[in-house]
Amino acid sequence: MTVMAEIRDPRQRRYPPELRERAIQMVWEAAEKEGDRYGVIPRVARELEVGVESLRGWVKQAEIDAGRRDGLTSEERRRLVALEKENRELRRANEILKAFQAFRERALDPREPRP
Repeated sequence: MTVMAEIRDPRQRRYPPELRERAIQMVWEAAEKEGDRYGVIPRVARELEVGVESLRGWVKQAEIDAGRRDGLTSEERRRLVALEKENRELRRANEILKAFQAFRERALDPREPRP
């Protein structure tokens, strides 16, 4: 019997944080040395055997976190996700309370329901 959770798509593997940090540093160092970033990301990705788009995303987020580029920092992104989750939970709780209140009002209504 195979459990679906154990089957993983090799294209969606997780990389250790140390590898991410080293890869970003290698891209920045190579770009600084060469004076141009063109072709650096694919070359570093091949060397480290990581996905090109994964590395491109890591570099972009690192630049945002370092203030080199506009966008949401990692911390802001985590906070936004947490707030959105909390908002969904509160909306759901509010809907439950509204439904309960309507049920309670119908149950306590002294008038007889009409046939």
